[in-house]
Amino acid sequence: MGAHPVFSYLCHQVHRFAISILAAMRYSYQAMITDLPNLLTLSRIAAIPVLVALVALRLPVTDLCACLLFIAAAVTDYFDGHFARTRRQLSDFGRMLDPIADKLLVGATLMMLVGEGRLSSLGLYPAIVIMLREILVSGLREYLASMRLSGLPVSRLAKWKTGFQMTALGMLLAGDDVARLMHLSIIPIGMLGEVLLWIAALLTLLTGWDYLTVGLRHASAPPTVVRREGGAEA
Repeated sequence: MGAHPVFSYLCHQVHRFAISILAAMRYSYQAMITDLPNLLTLSRIAAIPVLVALVALRLPVTDLCACLLFIAAAVTDYFDGHFARTRRQLSDFGRMLDPIADKLLVGATLMMLVGEGRLSSLGLYPAIVIMLREILVSGLREYLASMRLSGLPVSRLAKWKTGFQMTALGMLLAGDDVARLMHLSIIPIGMLGEVLLWIAALLTLLTGWDYLTVGLRHASAPPTVVRREGGAEA
């Protein structure tokens, strides 16, 4: 016995609806990946293995290239947010990827500087502070996301911290060898980079404490009472 015409019609409509949903999801995913702000964010991640290889070569020319690459990657951190707002291409994917790209870039750079002996014994301590703060903030973001709360707000002080941190890392990647290569040996690039790294670490402690208090405030808050329709408590 053949299928009932109404049942066949419903199956056909469900099939068409499913195909249209999948096509829309595929299109939105492809558009999301190829949006200019997300491409800029992805470029920071793609730059990391190149940066690591350049630093590992231990040549003044490659150090200069690593410094320029890091500066270019750091600049994209501003422009991806700027273009996302001006082009109205804000997305959950971009909000998720942007801090991940920043932490990967900073973490890889710090580990290469330490591993290659580019930091003094005193310069190691601010590097530890910065790495621990990044782990702390990542944990707090994950915790707040699990509670379906908005992400941690970015304060003006955090922006200053980022500026000092990126400038310090760029100078440390260049180092005194690049200063001599550029006939600027009178400028102690390495020492100045470590001074800025210490300033960034102090700002990191302040902003990290602010973020920690926000997370603790949410953790100690009473659980939200969810009411069903009709007034019953869940």
